[in-house]
Amino acid sequence: MEFDVVGIGNLNYDIIMLIERFPEFHEKVNAEEAFFGLGGAAANTISWLAHFGLRTGYIGAVGRDEIGEAHLSYFRRIGVDTGGIRVVDATSGVAIAMIRGEDKRIVKYPGANLLKDIDFDYLSRARHVHLSSNPMDTIEKVVEFASERGITVSLDIGEAPLSREIEEKVDYLMMNEDEYRRKFGSLDLSLSGAKNLVVTLNGGGALVRDASGNVHEIRGLSAEVVDSTGAGDSFDAGVIYGVLIGWGLDDAARLGMLLAYLTVQQVGARSAVMPLEDVIAAAGEVGLNLPFGRN
Repeated sequence: MEFDVVGIGNLNYDIIMLIERFPEFHEKVNAEEAFFGLGGAAANTISWLAHFGLRTGYIGAVGRDEIGEAHLSYFRRIGVDTGGIRVVDATSGVAIAMIRGEDKRIVKYPGANLLKDIDFDYLSRARHVHLSSNPMDTIEKVVEFASERGITVSLDIGEAPLSREIEEKVDYLMMNEDEYRRKFGSLDLSLSGAKNLVVTLNGGGALVRDASGNVHEIRGLSAEVVDSTGAGDSFDAGVIYGVLIGWGLDDAARLGMLLAYLTVQQVGARSAVMPLEDVIAAAGEVGLNLPFGRN
């Protein structure tokens, strides 16, 4: 099988609790709402793309435990190939989040995620690769490999350092506003050497710069945030889907904005994941004119 997109990243079990206040030392508090479910940044993105009908695969690692089995069965159920996922003798990754309004505090245990191994034969079957939450050496090896073989790369870099040489080989660099300001000192999109750049903005929307140097500000949707977990991953999915079917980066980012808008209104990174026809309907409901069916 050839893949439209292969994701590379962590596979976690998310425990999310919405609380009125954070506990004091030695204190227990009851959560107002709780969510338990599968997570991992690149895996959240791939979940959307599989629902949209793209041929997807994944490279990661899980433990020989119930969480590992749940990841594999979920991916198989939605059509994500699991041939790149190692099953190892370690505990599967876990992420625990306590959320009070805009204040989110997370504890992660990477576990099996530290043992993922890049299968380059598997990766060579991809048209596009998406990286999120990976160590620097993995990013460098994958970007070099993909660049040499004409495989396009999207990279949600987070706080990871990135050399200028590698950055210039990244087709779509994705960061949020705070990460970009910390790395470059301002929101000047010309400071990044990536071919295309997507910077998501606080409060919704994004600034994008395409390979020709055109800059667009994407605005228009802003939701009351219930839980922001996975919103950036959803945004990435919209961008990747849009560019892979031939849209301009501005329209792709508008689709990303819509998916993030849908995500933040529910608890859990994948609670809003839906088939493409439902996303098309949601775009119509919010008056977002996207070129579905005009490719």
